Amino acid sequence: MVKIYKPLYPLAWLYGLGVRLRNALFDCGVLRSTSFPLPVICVGNLTVGGTGKTPHTEYLIRLLTASGMHTGVLSRGYKRKSKGFLWADAGTPMEQIGDEPFQMKSKFPDIRLAVDADRPHGIRCMTAPEVTPPLDVILLDDAYQHRYVKAGLNILLTDYRRPIYEDALLPAGRLREPLSGKSRADIVVVSKCPPRLSESEAEAIRQRLRLEEKQSLFFSTLRYGDLHPFEGPTDATRPLSSLTEDTPVLVLTGIASPDKLLHDLQGYTRRISSLRFPDHHQFTDGDAETINRRFAEAGAGTLLLTTEKDATRLHHLPLSDEVKRHLYILPIEVDILFGGQPVFNQKILDYVGTYSRDNRLPA
Repeated sequence: MVKIYKPLYPLAWLYGLGVRLRNALFDCGVLRSTSFPLPVICVGNLTVGGTGKTPHTEYLIRLLTASGMHTGVLSRGYKRKSKGFLWADAGTPMEQIGDEPFQMKSKFPDIRLAVDADRPHGIRCMTAPEVTPPLDVILLDDAYQHRYVKAGLNILLTDYRRPIYEDALLPAGRLREPLSGKSRADIVVVSKCPPRLSESEAEAIRQRLRLEEKQSLFFSTLRYGDLHPFEGPTDATRPLSSLTEDTPVLVLTGIASPDKLLHDLQGYTRRISSLRFPDHHQFTDGDAETINRRFAEAGAGTLLLTTEKDATRLHHLPLSDEVKRHLYILPIEVDILFGGQPVFNQKILDYVGTYSRDNRLPA
């Protein structure tokens, strides 16, 4: 059940008034949205955090690069210590670009990734004549409300466990803007669904979303890869299925919504405990002491699991040797349900294919 803080409704009404005014100014052209002469795909949501933007962006990276596209990713770089526009390369530290961009650049070193809070400026830098080879497509990570860029394709994510039609505006709920904002989406994805979601429940969700005829709806679920050691040989992986129901597991997270992950892990072991930190938490030496202590208290044979995003923020910590030896990273990927993957993929490729690199005009 979605938790709503009803005493905060008056503040939510005032917040909504401001957001509606801002959207109206964009809609009537007082505030200007800039278009660009190459495919720009926005991946975002109506809520704050926790819908699975990063694994869905990585899904698009795999699809586009496998199709031979020179792919760029532009993020604001949440909580980074740098300012302005910055290209990421193999040696760029996480603190300079943020945990999610660092994760994507580490997994896909051949993509061109940059951070800039000013998205129009960032795209202009990424498409400058000196950038070679020129990019075929740019993915905007978490930019659904950044309307100064007019993306050619908007992908809106909504969490299965917290659907937007049951939510409320900030601060009473977690909506960044009213439900009417979903009308800007070309594709809506209900994310983090159970892998065996029934067609009847999917249809019920479809009815409650009340999408326009032009909008496409897909359902996705999370798929977990093999566990990778935090330190040690990169090929020293172990399948998640190697866990037994009696394997003690301590799950370390600093993400917005770890409940889905914890629920899914219960399908592998019944002995799960968790150590939670806030989303994008910058771990300190004091946190390392807490992690070391909790792991020691967990007892012999315990595995410590964390997400890829959290792992990017752990490397500088004075973790104990025991923790490092038993710390594993759990990769997360996305599957499209109901056989929708070919249709979803083709919609993305058809959109990108409407542009010809040789025929683009200056912005």
